[in-house]
Amino acid sequence: MSTESERLANILREPLFPCIQCGKCTGGCPISVISPHFNIRRLLYETLNSKGEEIAYQKEMIWDCSTCTTCVKRCPKKVDPLDLIISMRSVLVEDGHLPPKVRDVLKSISVRGNPWNIGQEKRSEWAEGLDIKSIADAEVLYYVCCTTAFDPRLQKIARALTKTFQKAGVNFGTLGNDEVCCGNEIRRMGDIWSFDALKEMNLGMFGQFPIKQIITTSPHCYNTFKNEYKELAIDVKHYTQVVSDLIKKKKLKFSRKLEKTVTYHDPCFLGRQNQIFEEPRAILMSIPGLTFIEMDRARERALCCEGGGGRMWIEAFEAKERTATIRVNEALELGADILAVACPFCLLTLEDAVKGGGYEDRIQVLDIMEIVTQVIE
Repeated sequence: MSTESERLANILREPLFPCIQCGKCTGGCPISVISPHFNIRRLLYETLNSKGEEIAYQKEMIWDCSTCTTCVKRCPKKVDPLDLIISMRSVLVEDGHLPPKVRDVLKSISVRGNPWNIGQEKRSEWAEGLDIKSIADAEVLYYVCCTTAFDPRLQKIARALTKTFQKAGVNFGTLGNDEVCCGNEIRRMGDIWSFDALKEMNLGMFGQFPIKQIITTSPHCYNTFKNEYKELAIDVKHYTQVVSDLIKKKKLKFSRKLEKTVTYHDPCFLGRQNQIFEEPRAILMSIPGLTFIEMDRARERALCCEGGGGRMWIEAFEAKERTATIRVNEALELGADILAVACPFCLLTLEDAVKGGGYEDRIQVLDIMEIVTQVIE
């Protein structure tokens, strides 16, 4: 084994030494339920018993992971299988040995500042007619998110949030077309070098303005700014935290009832990874007429929708059943009229599951802000 291969092997193996092969990682993994070959316990075992570069190569299953962190939370020995998977992906990215769709996403971010291969000049088209301030004239930055800014379905969330902030008197602005990707997904796809470059770019941009707070649409952006931009000395909030507080302070008032039964899906990056459970529920339960019903698998036990970790762009395996389909069926069994979400990726995956199952006349998937705008003054 070459010196370089041996070094790589040791880097990947050493954090795994405490592993006792109990299988709790695989037992809790949502991808292992649907993938014919994704097994974290086996991956850990093979890594501990492999040689050199074969640790990263010959394991296509590493692209199946949605980075939900269930395995990390359940390990009794504090082993981090996710860190291993991201490290393996980074080896393949560095060598150019990666799926074509991943390569296209990384190239798009490098060239266009977003993963959707859409011109940067179109980033703020969602805001036409809304009279939104530039961040130069405001103290709160509303960070829209690539997916929310460019996807026509998700643009409704950005517009709903904007109108809500304006009604509540929040002094906010956006970066307009200057906003670029936060880097969350590309880091989890293994391109840690581009992530570092994006982080430096964003930190430099934020530093040009007297920003007191950043509000994000996406839990993925929230998690990145909050936990992975260590140098960022600005308060970061997910929109559910802000809107819940505005309702509590009576800056937002409800003028109508919503006679619907609603359940809520906890996004992995908001709930399990950042312990934000109460605020989304507080918003929903404050709406007059709404009947809130809790899912069995909720809060830290919530089932991943399968949209994270680059899975929005990767179809790495033929699944027996999508986790989003399982989740929609759980909501249907509760008799819910609306499956509420607070994450752009969750909305897309769950809404696709509703359409794929032909359930459009039985249940809606709506972002919490789409529900709020139906009932506020």
